[in-house]
Parts: sequence; structure tokens; C-alpha cells
Amino acid sequence: MGPATAAAPGPAGRPRGPVPPAWHHLAVQTADLDASISWYEDFFDARTAWTLDTFSELTRRRLPGITRLAELTVGDLRFHLFTRGPEHSAPPPADTAQFQHVCLAVPSHEALKDWHDRWSHLYSSGRYRFARAEPATEIVIDPDGTCSFYAHDVNGVEFEFTYQPGGGDESAG
Repeated sequence: MGPATAAAPGPAGRPRGPVPPAWHHLAVQTADLDASISWYEDFFDARTAWTLDTFSELTRRRLPGITRLAELTVGDLRFHLFTRGPEHSAPPPADTAQFQHVCLAVPSHEALKDWHDRWSHLYSSGRYRFARAEPATEIVIDPDGTCSFYAHDVNGVEFEFTYQPGGGDESAG
């Protein structure tokens, strides 16, 4: 077996799988790359790590019309924001599920409130046009004490921010 697998049996006698993956990035298609970069910089304090405007044949096959790509980073999080030609510039209908949501954990209830306030401030600032003109949800507390709220970025990508008082690593939603 290669270095990514182990010979010893795993749980219930099953062979162990490869080394567990770690989250590398979230890719977001946008109609306005510059506005998306600005929003991610303002909301997450992200920084642009690199940009591309030349792509491999594989990328051009998977994402016809791709024109620009930028990686933004904040801590260990990476966001790949990209734009495609005008025929791909309309956001999908609001009821189209590309994926349910992305959950980001925060270390305290105060941090959760800070993220909620930050989102609300940018939303009401008038500086951005949101694909889904919906305010962030209220902060809710589940029966197990997990606190969370949901909000969309300028492209309609839904984020959940969650705080678990016990330090668990499973999200509320």
C-alpha cells in the first residue's frame, strides 16, 4: 500500500481508507469578480493570494468560458472566486441547490455575534448588490447549546456560522 493508506484494519474490521482529506478551498462562480473580491476582503478580511487569467485544457473543459480566477485567504480558509463569459453570468435561480451551505466554526458566542453584526453592517451599507436580497437569520440556540446563524454572500452562497460551547466539531445544520 502507498503512503496514503494503512495496512491495519479499521473500525469493524474494514480496511482503513486513505488519510482523511482536509478542506482546501471553496470555489464560488460569480458574475462580478471585482465586487466579490471586495466583499470577501470586507467581510472576512481576506487577502488576494494570487490571480489567473490563463487556464489548463481541463479547466476550460470543466468551466467553459472561464476568464479570471482569484484565490483569497484568511487564516487557513481559501476561497477561489472565478468568473466566466457573459453566457454564464446570471446567478442560478434562488431555489436551485448547488450545495446546501458551508459551515464555519467560531470560538465563542461573542465571536458569533461579531460575525452577525459584521454581515448586517455590510448588507445594509448599500455597497453591495446581493444575488439573494435576504438578511442574515437571527442567532438561534439549539437544545444542545449550539448557536448559529445563516447568511448569503453576494453570489448567493449560504454560510452557516456556528459556535458550540462544548467545543464539539459537528455543525448545527
